[in-house]
Amino acid sequence: MIRRALAALLLLVQAAAFFAAVWVIRGLYAPLRFRTEQVLFEVPKGIGVGAVAARLKNEGLIGRTGPFLAAYRLFYAPRGIKAGEYGWKAPLTAKRALLDMVEGHVRLRSFTVPEGLTARETAALVDAQGLWKAPAFLAAAREAGLIADLDPKARNLEGYLFPETYFYPKGTEAEDIVEAMVERFRSVWNEGSQARIRRLGMTVREAITLASLIEKETSLAAEKRLVSAVFHNRLRIGMKLDCDPTIIYALKEEGRFTGNLRRRDLEAPDPYNTYLRPGLPPGPICNPGRASIEAAVDPADVPFLYFVSRNDGSHIFSASFRNHQNAVRKYQINKGFRSGRRD
Repeated sequence: MIRRALAALLLLVQAAAFFAAVWVIRGLYAPLRFRTEQVLFEVPKGIGVGAVAARLKNEGLIGRTGPFLAAYRLFYAPRGIKAGEYGWKAPLTAKRALLDMVEGHVRLRSFTVPEGLTARETAALVDAQGLWKAPAFLAAAREAGLIADLDPKARNLEGYLFPETYFYPKGTEAEDIVEAMVERFRSVWNEGSQARIRRLGMTVREAITLASLIEKETSLAAEKRLVSAVFHNRLRIGMKLDCDPTIIYALKEEGRFTGNLRRRDLEAPDPYNTYLRPGLPPGPICNPGRASIEAAVDPADVPFLYFVSRNDGSHIFSASFRNHQNAVRKYQINKGFRSGRRD
């Protein structure tokens, strides 16, 4: 009699376990019910798994909280659910959603920083896109300690905010994205770059300053090493760089740039005025990309000392002043442009 009772009880337990397993499996593998093609679900910091399950049910994504909670306790506890924003597309099961939240597969947003922007221009860009407020970004970009080991003279991060596309989760602070930009610069500035500047007798600051000038002078990859050669050649013989973008940078930083350079701008005794002062300006004038950085530490082996715009984005390079003047007359004076660049 007792044996029969125990056997019956065992069958009941087995049946209950079977139906419980079916209940959990059906709840886990049934597709979530999306009202739209994609759904965004945010898990606030500090929220527990029970509250997450309740919110999923309230938003109509799961029918019952029981299978969800049971699966969590069986397979994932005591690992917590990661805070953040999740983006899901149908079809999606509760199991996949649960795994995403346990492993923290949060939705990543993105933004792109073009090559050649200053820190101030980058701050304006992210502010205009509603990503971070410009003052917060600029405050983070003044944290020169992030680059002090490579550039102990840096007073801010101008030149080291590497231009690229960045992916980040919702809630990322301006300080975090600036730090990511500097880390990306470090991955580009490698041991090969260090070896080249040692051979050139340059510091990292000098190399990145030169790279920023190259970035502003030409957007053509094929010309960057040629522009670099012109600047290196001039620096070597003590010839002024006569670089318009250095003056424009100073004017922009002071909020005085009107869109055109005037004679008095070229004669102003500013540290960034490379028409008056020999050598490189005090620091980078923008945040250069990889091609400009590589060109700065690997100039072409050519004797050029001059270049002038063809007005189509490309330039004519010359080794002699006479040839340069001929190019100026052909491409600048006869077309109504100022002819003082690089002479």
